[in-house]
Amino acid sequence: MYRNIKVIAMDLDGTLTQHKTPLSHEHRAILTELSKKYKLLMVGAGQVMRIFNQLEAFPIDIIGNYGMQYGVYDPQTKSIVIARDIVADCAKIQITEKINYLRQKYGFTDFSGETVEFHPSGCVTFPILGTKAKQEDKLSFDPDRAKRRKIYDDVVNTFNDYCVFIGGSSSFDMAPMPYNKYFALDLYCKENGLSHDEVVYIGDDYGLGGNDESVYRSDFNYITIDNYLDFPRVVEPLL
Repeated sequence: MYRNIKVIAMDLDGTLTQHKTPLSHEHRAILTELSKKYKLLMVGAGQVMRIFNQLEAFPIDIIGNYGMQYGVYDPQTKSIVIARDIVADCAKIQITEKINYLRQKYGFTDFSGETVEFHPSGCVTFPILGTKAKQEDKLSFDPDRAKRRKIYDDVVNTFNDYCVFIGGSSSFDMAPMPYNKYFALDLYCKENGLSHDEVVYIGDDYGLGGNDESVYRSDFNYITIDNYLDFPRVVEPLL
């Protein structure tokens, strides 16, 4: 099934590394081996430079903010050149009103810090426990995502001009339409003269509301991974 593959696209947190932790020496070595045979591409939810720094400057092109950012690796300077950086308008008052409506409806009225987090790109985070919640409280809030999946459709309908994702351990992340990982990867293919069957994507967040779900449910080749420690085994057929 990998005969025609030219590009390996992948998620970062949960797929290649633990959440927001540096790339391990073992996984860096595997990426280096893969790069001898394929073009490698990171497709992330966060900003390009945050991803590049987490990868400790591994030589790879990076799509960030669900396609709103695109960074190209420059081998001469060993740095990332930002080739696209889209900033969307954000109706902060209306978004805050919608989030407060959802808080009242579902009883999420006890929170610490701000009720909503606005990102420079125009992306939005609905932090159910607030922007200053304790880490231990966030981790214990909804570890299996059952609480958020129960109300996911309502959040999607409330924010029908955004792509909505179940993010982290206690939040919903939202990117302006049409930005999601499928849109980003499809755009990359169009810009680089690739067909979808020449790309394989590797990601762990493919369930309902996951930020990899749009790719998982599409015509792109997809390799699922449920533990980043399994990355060497998962990519072995590609090597």
